[in-house]
Amino acid sequence: MISPVHIAAFLLLQAEDGAPPPVAHSITSGAGAVLDMVRNSGPIAIAVLVVLLLGSLYSWAVILGKSSVFRRARSKSRSFVRAFRKANRLQEIAAVSEQFKPSPLVTVFDEVYETYRRQTGGFGPPKNITALERTAQSAASESLTVLERRLTWLATIGATSPFIGLFGTVMGIVDAFHGLGTEGAATLRAVAPGVSEALITTAAGLLVAIPAVIAYNQFTASLREFASRMDEFSRELLNSLEEINLQPNQDPMEREATSGLHR
Repeated sequence: MISPVHIAAFLLLQAEDGAPPPVAHSITSGAGAVLDMVRNSGPIAIAVLVVLLLGSLYSWAVILGKSSVFRRARSKSRSFVRAFRKANRLQEIAAVSEQFKPSPLVTVFDEVYETYRRQTGGFGPPKNITALERTAQSAASESLTVLERRLTWLATIGATSPFIGLFGTVMGIVDAFHGLGTEGAATLRAVAPGVSEALITTAAGLLVAIPAVIAYNQFTASLREFASRMDEFSRELLNSLEEINLQPNQDPMEREATSGLHR
C-alpha cells in the first residue's frame, strides 16, 4: 500500500532531479530544520499542529496529575491496611481513617462502618451481612470511578492524534500536487511546503499519541490492581465483622471491649 509519506519521498526525488544545482549553504541542525518546516507550513498544517499541541499539553497534565494521585493512593493504602490489621476495635480505625483519605480503601471502610453502625449502634455482630456486602461493592465502584476520571481523554488523544497528523499529511500532499500544477515543473520550491507539512504533522501526531497510549495502559493496570485490593480488603473487613461475638449478659462497657476486629 502506497502511503502519503511514500508519495512525499517520490516528489522530493523528482524535485531534486529537475532542480538547478544547489547553492552552497550551511547545514542546519535537526531543531532548525523542524522550525523551518513549521515556518514553511500552510494554515491547515499550522492548525493541525496547534490542535496536537493542545492535546499534548492536556494529556501530560492528566498523566502527571494521575501519577501523583495513584502514587499517594498506593502509599496510603499500604499504611491503612497495616493500621487496620493492628487495630482491636472498629472505633479505632474510624477515628484515624481520615489520615489515609487518599486511599480508596478508606471509602470502602467508611461506607461499610456507617452501615454497620446503623444496623447495630456500633457494637455487636452485624444484623444483615448481605447489606454490608452490597455497601462494600458500591463503595469500591465509587472509588474506581473517581480514579478513572479523565483517563478516557488519554485514550481519546492516543487514538485520534495519529489520524489528526495524517490529515495534515494528506493536505500537505494535496498542496504539493497543487504546487506541481501551478509551477508547471517539479521544482523543489513547488513541492517543499507540502512535503514539510506531510512530514511534520505525521511526526507530531505520533509524538502526542505514544505517551498518551503508554500512560493509559499503565493507569488501566493500576486500576485493576486497586480493584483487586479493594475486593480483598472488603472480604477481610466483612470476615472481621462476622467474627464479632457478643455475649447476651454483657454490660455496655464489656460490649465495647469485645466488639473489635478479631482475625
